[in-house]
Amino acid sequence: MGRPKATLELSSGQRQQLESIAGSRSLPAGLVNRARIVLMSAAGETNQQIARRLGLSQATVGKWRRRFWQQDVTGLHDELRPGRPRSIGDESIARLVRKTLETKPQDGTHWSLRQVARHTQLSKSTVHRIWQAFGLQPHRQRHFKLSKDPFFVEKVRDIAGLYLNPPENAVVLCVDEKSQIQALERTQPMLPMGLGYVEGVTHDYRRHGTTTLFAALDTAKGTVITQCRRRHRHQEYLNFLR
Repeated sequence: MGRPKATLELSSGQRQQLESIAGSRSLPAGLVNRARIVLMSAAGETNQQIARRLGLSQATVGKWRRRFWQQDVTGLHDELRPGRPRSIGDESIARLVRKTLETKPQDGTHWSLRQVARHTQLSKSTVHRIWQAFGLQPHRQRHFKLSKDPFFVEKVRDIAGLYLNPPENAVVLCVDEKSQIQALERTQPMLPMGLGYVEGVTHDYRRHGTTTLFAALDTAKGTVITQCRRRHRHQEYLNFLR
């Protein structure tokens, strides 16, 4: 048996950053795995368990665990690796990262490559490499919503508990509806994709009114039950539930 590892404790800020990286579908896979290594270590898993679950070597798991101990979350990012010695210092990189995270341009909602390159007097390719290395994507947003319901947590627990432990001989359905779906038809058939050009779709369309889609997920069977109705009233909703 190897030596017992010291407990890895995370602050709320560190955990939030790591969970955001670990759940990303756009960041490099290596960075995502490193964040997962730290989160799993903080959950008490051993290097051997983490390596087996992520398909990595124990040496790799130990390396990134130590890197996090030494350099925090920033230590999980790859260093810039240009083909020649770096011509930009750490202070310039830090200024660019701070500018991206803490400021916005006067004439826009987020920094573009051209704008930040002009303000920092760096090339667009350099800005792109630094953004990529630190996982910065100013043009993207992640939406969230905070509930004002004082009993929100209790309701979530009730619903989650229903899915996790449904009553015996009961059918659990997750039901939703989307109203005012436009039934549109293109005036010309689509042109198929070919070598050197993408699929072609005409801008013109015919309207065929609107419809309401009712959908339910049967969690026991994993099937979706759907109905389209012309109107959106409680009568249609109750009829769908029956």
